[in-house]
Amino acid sequence: MSIDQNKYLNNLELTFESYASISETSWKLIENIVEFKSFKKGELLLRKGQVAKEIHFICQGALRAYITDKTGNIYNKNIFLEGDFAGSKTSLLQQTPSNFEIEALEDSILININYKKYKDLIFQNDDLKNFYIAYLEKNWVIKKELREISLVMENATERYLHLLSSHPDIEQRIPLLHIASHLGITPTQLSRIRKNLEKDL
Repeated sequence: MSIDQNKYLNNLELTFESYASISETSWKLIENIVEFKSFKKGELLLRKGQVAKEIHFICQGALRAYITDKTGNIYNKNIFLEGDFAGSKTSLLQQTPSNFEIEALEDSILININYKKYKDLIFQNDDLKNFYIAYLEKNWVIKKELREISLVMENATERYLHLLSSHPDIEQRIPLLHIASHLGITPTQLSRIRKNLEKDL
């Protein structure tokens, strides 16, 4: 898989800039702590019990974070696509073993950001601190709350349609069983929803 590093670094910079203005000096500091990494479909980026060291920016591909319970049932915690940041937040913040695993659902190209060095830069540079705060507020507070509300207030069909509106091609990329788990339903329920929607067209 070829890697266009300049293109992907530009995408990462644009993502940072969408949250807060970043100076050229600060951006150069970020560039110094990143590493490009390719993962094959099915490869694990993070294993349960492993302490997370990096934040993953998805340049190309798809990832899932999932939990396996004591009886072997698997629950998808999140699905990540291009432009998303992935990682075990609790493991990164507390440097404790991760409770879940992160797997590549497609051949993927990532920019890995060393979390310790990243946190050092945040404390030294106000623009990076502003980005960090804005990102946390939007993704770890607002989006998390909206997802929690959605699971309670929306029915499965509404959650499915909302996912499709955000990611129209997700069914062509992600196995339906993973989509169902992400929505908090069974594959059979998802199949029924899709058939009912097809009838309504």
